[in-house]
Amino acid sequence: MDTYRELSIGIPKEYESIRTTAHRFAKEVMRPAAIELDRMADPQDVIAPNSPLRQVMKKAYGLGYHVAGIPVALGGLGLDPLGSHILHEELAWGSVDLSIAIGVAGFPAMIAGLSGNSDLYETIMKPFIEDREAAFIGCWAITEPNHGSDQLMVGTPEFHDPKVKGEVVARTEGDSYVISGQKAAWVSNGTIATHAALYLRIEPGSPGAATGMSGGGVAVVPLNLPGVSKGKPLNQMGQRALNQGEIFFENVRIPRHYMVVNSDTYEQQTMATLTMANGGMSTAFTGLARAAYEVALDYSKERIQGGRPICEHQLVQKRLFEMFTKVEACRALSRAVTVYNSSSGAPSLQHAIAAKTFCTQASFEVANDALQIFGGNGLSKEYPIEKLFRDARASLIEDGTNEVLSLAGARHILAESDGHGHA
Repeated sequence: MDTYRELSIGIPKEYESIRTTAHRFAKEVMRPAAIELDRMADPQDVIAPNSPLRQVMKKAYGLGYHVAGIPVALGGLGLDPLGSHILHEELAWGSVDLSIAIGVAGFPAMIAGLSGNSDLYETIMKPFIEDREAAFIGCWAITEPNHGSDQLMVGTPEFHDPKVKGEVVARTEGDSYVISGQKAAWVSNGTIATHAALYLRIEPGSPGAATGMSGGGVAVVPLNLPGVSKGKPLNQMGQRALNQGEIFFENVRIPRHYMVVNSDTYEQQTMATLTMANGGMSTAFTGLARAAYEVALDYSKERIQGGRPICEHQLVQKRLFEMFTKVEACRALSRAVTVYNSSSGAPSLQHAIAAKTFCTQASFEVANDALQIFGGNGLSKEYPIEKLFRDARASLIEDGTNEVLSLAGARHILAESDGHGHA
């Protein structure tokens, strides 16, 4: 069943059409595919040329979901932040892992668009916008074997510690950058991506280099260049429909203008990316929380114990209402943060982190409660809640652990309360 009730008065009528279409796609295409992909024992089968993953991506691109926020004049759907939130909540309701794959796919094009460089627009951004076959799939390549959440501690003294350095390094050589190093197995879309938004360290002595994690840059890197190789897809506990895997760079040469962000603006750009990514995670796991609540609500009306449906037992009723409340709270916070940060000239990272940590924790709690309502059946792969539970658990670590992100958010709150612009 669909328990969604729109509480915002005055939402344009066309948004209901967007939601209805996205909900149908999520229900009829994404959810069945995600279940099938989840049950594949070998992650290599997940990324096979004719796998359901490829089919979902192609259909999503065909509907323009990969360019939802890009203006219609440029070939996108032209959705404003509220419309985008409505769309992506529905997609995640169907499959949070596939919805993340669709969302991450646009990272390199987004970085290329920031450059203002006509060559990058023609070779990176325009082909992505025009793609309706999922031939262009991007990834956000930031995590490394020895660096994860620490790469996201922007605005803190630790981010400038010269002892903590990124492992993928770019050095200047004439009119090029030469890149070497490894990205970890947690790069979403890592082994199926055609392009990377590559977050790296710029070698000391190179133009714009700085110390510590702040001494970074962001490059757009086609992954068919000589020297690029990929590891095997990760075999993970949850979100198994989301391809993840290592990427290796061995003296990979890119033109100088492919380095879109240098160290002088790297921290600012990373903060902007983190703000956007945290908002996106809050939206996605609002969708998962709602999915878990709805399957539990349906099941509670069917399951008989003590001679009556379990929804008539007060303890189950209390649990259901608490789940309902958390879903509504997730939507209210994630939507407010998404709209504000996408519309404001001064986005709030601490609010984005609050949305990510709250919504992912709430989604895990809702999924856990839903599994409890299913009882023993909740442990069986024959029911959808078992997958939702595993998917939700991954979110507490994904895109930065909630503990480390909370510390970064606290630093920003303290700095702001002291009247400073940084921690």
